[in-house]
Formats: sequence, structure tokens, C-alpha cells
Amino acid sequence: MPDDILGFHHTGVLTRDLDALERTYTALGFTLSPRSRHLLNERPGEPPVPGCTANRCALFGGAYIELLGIVDDAAPDPWHTREMADGFRLLNFDTRDAAATDRRLTAAGLRTSGVLDLERDVDTVDGARTMRARAVHLDPRATPEAYVGIAEHLTRDYVHQPRYLTHRNGARALEAVLIVAADADHDAMAARYARILAREPRREGPRTVLDLPAGRLEIVRASDCAAVLPGEPVPDTSRLAAMTVRVDDVAAARAVVEDGGVPARTAGGGFLVPARDAHGAALLFA
Repeated sequence: MPDDILGFHHTGVLTRDLDALERTYTALGFTLSPRSRHLLNERPGEPPVPGCTANRCALFGGAYIELLGIVDDAAPDPWHTREMADGFRLLNFDTRDAAATDRRLTAAGLRTSGVLDLERDVDTVDGARTMRARAVHLDPRATPEAYVGIAEHLTRDYVHQPRYLTHRNGARALEAVLIVAADADHDAMAARYARILAREPRREGPRTVLDLPAGRLEIVRASDCAAVLPGEPVPDTSRLAAMTVRVDDVAAARAVVEDGGVPARTAGGGFLVPARDAHGAALLFA
């Protein structure tokens, strides 16, 4: 079995109002990295150019949640971000070798962008540095539930700086991502992600689970959504629905979230922040 996929690289919540998204995730108890503007290229080999987006991130040392904002409508959009609707849209897996992963995916019959370059300037304790990464995007027509990519850190330490890894809510890891699939789409979707991740799916109650070395991808039929995401509306199309964040202490995390003015309700052994209160991504704290 290929072992090129390590876990989640990052997930992304997209907005046209990055200030509001930042306020929400700060109220949820996350420490956010400083705002950083993206430098992107559209095709392999082209030089990166300043794009229309910037981000702030909730970092966990391995994966991170990206708060992605369109901040300059006049700037180039080489990765076609303006075509996306606001909300929980991005799912990126971590690889140790983007080129090797691209070759494997292409051999498996999946259409990709080829290997693209990404840069953004970040502040470090030693001054400004340029974060660099390489990414492979899957053809979004093949994954209508999400914009899916595989990314390789080239300067991981510039991203996951120790000073940003301690969160008031005790968050330690992005443990799982949940996709709600229209019932008719479920089996094909599970087979597709088995090809993408080179992992065999297993059943865990209503969930189809693909285990990664770090984290897991979960797929649930829309007809089983209420059992997994109590109180959440059932989507009428397949989509990214929720993230599970591992915390040190569930009760302490819930106190931080509710003190920040964000509603929460009990779910399983933890609690859930509804998608409507977290800009489109239901958050399960466990």
C-alpha cells in the first residue's frame, strides 16, 4: 500500500469577510497565526504572483484549519478561489512528496493540476521568512463535495511555530473530517477517496471511515446525518460538513466556547458548535 499520504495538511473555510471569520474562531478559543497574503502560480513552472487571498490559521503542529479570505478583488486569482461559495470548502491532505503523489493519482485515472507552487511571507521569531509549499489539486468536477488537494510542506517550521500551538480551548489536533454524502453518491464517493488516499474504507456505525497515519476521513449518508450531527440540517447535496477537534478537556473547552458567546450542544462524548455559528463548518470537540 502506498504511504505517501500522511494525514490532513489543512482544511479551509472560505469567506469574503475575513475579519468576521477571525472574530468567530478567536471567540471559539483558537490562537490564530498573523494574517498572511498568498503568492500563487496557475500552472507548473510559472512564477508565483500575489493573489486575491490571505489567511489566518489555527495550527496544531501537524494539520491546521485555514481561515481563507478574499481580500483584494482586483488581484489575480490563479487558483480560481472567487469561483467558490463561502463556507467549508477546502480539504487538503499531507504528503511527503507532491510529485510522487501526483504520479500515483494520475496513474489511478484521476485528473490533477500537476504540481503547483505556493508561497506566503510569515513572521517568525527570527524575522520575516517565506513559507513555501507544493500542491496538487484534483479536478473539482470529480469531487463536487469539496475542493480537494494534496500538499507538501517545504518549510513546515515556518508554519507550525510553537508560539501559535497553544489554544485557550485546549485544542491539540484536527482529528477527523466528515463529508455528508447524498445517499445515491455514498458508495462511489467512498471508492473515490479510497483511490485518492490508497486506503481501504471500514464501517464504524453509520460512518464509512478511511484511516490515515494521522487522522481519519469520515463519510456518512445524508439519511444518517442526524445520528452523527444532531440538530444539524441535512444537506440536499454532498458536501464537507464537519471537523472533529481533539481537546485536552471537553468541559473546559466548552466553557471557553460558551464564554465567547458561541452556542454549543452535547454530541457523543463531546460537544458540537453548529455550522451556522462557525461559518459553514460544524465543529465537534472531543
